[in-house]
Amino acid sequence: MGKRGKDVTSVFNEIYDATTTAALKYISSKCGDMEDISDILQDTYMEVYSTILEKGTDFIKNDEAFVINIAKKKIFKHYNKIQSINAEVSLSAFEGDNGEITLDLQPDEFDIEDSVCTNELVEEIQDYVKTKPIDIQKIFFLRFSLDLSINEIASLMDEKESNVKNKLYRTIREIREIYREKGEVI
Repeated sequence: MGKRGKDVTSVFNEIYDATTTAALKYISSKCGDMEDISDILQDTYMEVYSTILEKGTDFIKNDEAFVINIAKKKIFKHYNKIQSINAEVSLSAFEGDNGEITLDLQPDEFDIEDSVCTNELVEEIQDYVKTKPIDIQKIFFLRFSLDLSINEIASLMDEKESNVKNKLYRTIREIREIYREKGEVI
């Protein structure tokens, strides 16, 4: 037992509980594809656990800084691998691969200004947001899944608050217009 006075699993669980939200915020703000978030988050915490096993429970001094540092490395490594694969193999070779892990937003996590939506409507809106540029996808994820304020999102994405607001509200207006034309109100 380390000076934390706990076994490896207990220390890991404490670190995980204390840092998951910060890690998820960081990873989602830096990813180039929203579908990569789950993999990178998992890889990050696998390395945290391995490090605690290897170096002991006293090694980590600042939990959040340690986790974010690993996340940075995992993001860099993930996208370097993709670039290497893309350079060697045509992307068409990967079409139709059903083994991909996707980020699945549940209806209760996707709340547009407290509107009541059916599951089908939520899926349609999610599909529409997936057609938008990655920065808009990130803004929607951070706002509606992680419930971050516009100010927090702007800070994470290193953008002006007014740019984040414009992208968010413009896309919400587009969504409303689409459904207004269909005779639905959201």
